[in-house]
Amino acid sequence: MTPGRGLLVALAALLTTFPVRALELEGPVTQGGLVVGRVSSNERVVLDGKAIRVAPDGRFLIGFGRDHGAKAELKVVAPDGRETVRTLKVAKRRYQVQKIEGLPERLVTPDAATAEKIASDRDSITRSRTHDMPELLLGARFVWPAAGPVSGVYGSQRILNGQARAPHLGLDIAGPPGSPVKAAAAGVVRLAREDMVLTGKTVVLDHGHGLTTTYVHMSEISAIEGARVGQGDPIGRIGKTGRVTGAHLHWGAHLFDVALDPGLLVPGSPDAAKPD
Repeated sequence: MTPGRGLLVALAALLTTFPVRALELEGPVTQGGLVVGRVSSNERVVLDGKAIRVAPDGRFLIGFGRDHGAKAELKVVAPDGRETVRTLKVAKRRYQVQKIEGLPERLVTPDAATAEKIASDRDSITRSRTHDMPELLLGARFVWPAAGPVSGVYGSQRILNGQARAPHLGLDIAGPPGSPVKAAAAGVVRLAREDMVLTGKTVVLDHGHGLTTTYVHMSEISAIEGARVGQGDPIGRIGKTGRVTGAHLHWGAHLFDVALDPGLLVPGSPDAAKPD
């Protein structure tokens, strides 16, 4: 074998061992946005110094919270140690101020016993979002979990009975009690609780890689903890349980502890979603 041919064979073997594909990113790089990326399955991904799980097909998830800074550093590391670094410009958003009156005062300024139950409920929801399931069940897109007008948006500053409270980290879909609620994507039911003080009847679905969606204030739960559900499967019905003034579905999305904007996950308006 000539030296030149030997070099070509060695390069071909190297490319076969370490296949490389161009970095792909799909989704809004903005506060509240979820981005689905793709690299070669044998490459590593790091966002702002934190390692990100990569699926066997090369997909990975990154997300940006409500108040994320203007930039994020995304690093892709090849098997041979070569690094590709891309600085992402994270778009800044403006948020509404939403005033809500008429809430039961014990749920705005709770007594000690109620506050203890609220803290326990929050711990349960937080734990349900800590799973790092290696299987990524997310399909090509999300679907609206319910039909109806949007009555509350992500990121808005909440003023409850005249008192400033934490921002609203989800999206509200108004609808008559008993209207169906469906899984926005395939997942595993990590939590299905009937008696939470602020969120009422609550379900959390795990879609893999730390991505979860939360369904709150329902009148009925049909999901079972530990079960798998497909996209569009019924998981409950719209209600007004917990801290509410009217019937609606609060829909949340998180990448581990980073609250995302569910409205950026789906096209169009939930008015177009067809109930059963």
